Formats: sequence, structure tokens, C-alpha cells
Amino acid sequence: MKVFGASRDDFEWEPRFNIAPTDSVPVIRQHPKDPTRESSIMRWGLIPFWAKSPSIGSRMINARAETAAGKHAFRDCLKSRRCLVPADGFYEWQRTAKSKQPYCFTLADESVFAFAGIWDRWKDGDGKIVKTFSILTTTPNAVTADVHDRMPVVLRAEDYDMWLDPGFQNEAEIAELLKPLDANLMRRYPVSSRVNDVKNDDSQCAEPIELDQVAASLNSPEQLRWFD
Repeated sequence: MKVFGASRDDFEWEPRFNIAPTDSVPVIRQHPKDPTRESSIMRWGLIPFWAKSPSIGSRMINARAETAAGKHAFRDCLKSRRCLVPADGFYEWQRTAKSKQPYCFTLADESVFAFAGIWDRWKDGDGKIVKTFSILTTTPNAVTADVHDRMPVVLRAEDYDMWLDPGFQNEAEIAELLKPLDANLMRRYPVSSRVNDVKNDDSQCAEPIELDQVAASLNSPEQLRWFD
């Protein structure tokens, strides 16, 4: 997590290649009273602090950038509880004539990047604190558009400071950070259907494959996954 300037973490992390909703992954946050960053493990699928049941989290893995500021579950988080979700790729599925073809999307230089995330704390009946997050999504760029009609917000490195700063609360300026990443900075390639099974979590999931033909018809993928 040193690449994101995190001063400390409280866990050991092994590389993952097939992360699914409700899995726990590292995120980067900024201390609310000083500009230091720290990394911690959170569950993917935001549970608002006011929720009566944690089951709501499985339906809140993503938040639409265009409407998050007006949603009760996301509004306060977007204003003051923002985080970076480190990754070096993500998967989306394109409908072919017979099945769904998974693709892996990375930066063109294959470097590590960060999704724009928002987080919250929820307390269960025993008083245990559960920290969870959602990923902001936006309209697709030219690399992703023919595979899916949404893409996760991949932040530019120069915007990390502003995104993490809890004092930065101007809705219009926050919205400016939630744009599709420049397509020239990204690449994609097909991967095997091995990634369709969440029990498969190894480097083979992200290895490129050769396709004889890719159908042009589209459909939404079952879910978003990424690896880091």
C-alpha cells in the first residue's frame, strides 16, 4: 500500500485474482484530522449505518456517480467518507451468441490504480463494528463501451489527495472527479470462463486467451469483479 502513501496497515495481504461482492479487501482512507493515510480491510457491499440488516450490503456493491449525492444510503459517505480501492484490473462480461465472454481491463502500462470508493460503519446487535464500501461507477469509455454500459470510476493519481480529503465537500467539484478514465490509458483482453466461478482465485483467471470470434451483441454481466 506504500504506492498510495498509506502510513500503516493492520493486516497481511496476498494477491487476489477473482474478488466478488461481499469479499473483504484493502482500502485506503485519510485520517479525518490530519493528512495521513492508512489502509484497512473492508467488506465490498456498503451497509449504511442506519441499516437494520447487513443483507442490504449485497445490493450496494456499486453507486452510480450521477445519482449518489441524492441517495440516502450514499449521500453522507460521498461527502465525507471517501476511500481508494486499490486494484490492477477488473473484469466485465460481454454477451456472445452462446455465452458470456469475460474480459480483463487494466491500465495500458499495467500499473496499480485505485477505484473511487465510499465507505461506512455499521454496528451489529452485539456492538461489533463492520466497515464496508461501495465502488462509484460512471459511463463507459471507448475501451469498455461495447462490453458494458457502465464502468468503475478509476481515479487519476493526481486526484487521490482531493478524493481522500474529508474537508473537500463541494458536490460539483467531487462530481468532476467521477468521469470515465481516458481510454488511451487503458487496455482490455479476453480471459477464460474460469473467472466465472468465484472459487477460482489464481493467476490463471487473469491470463489472456485467443478468441476465434467475438460476437457483437451485448448484455449486462452478472457482477463486477476485479483483482489486485
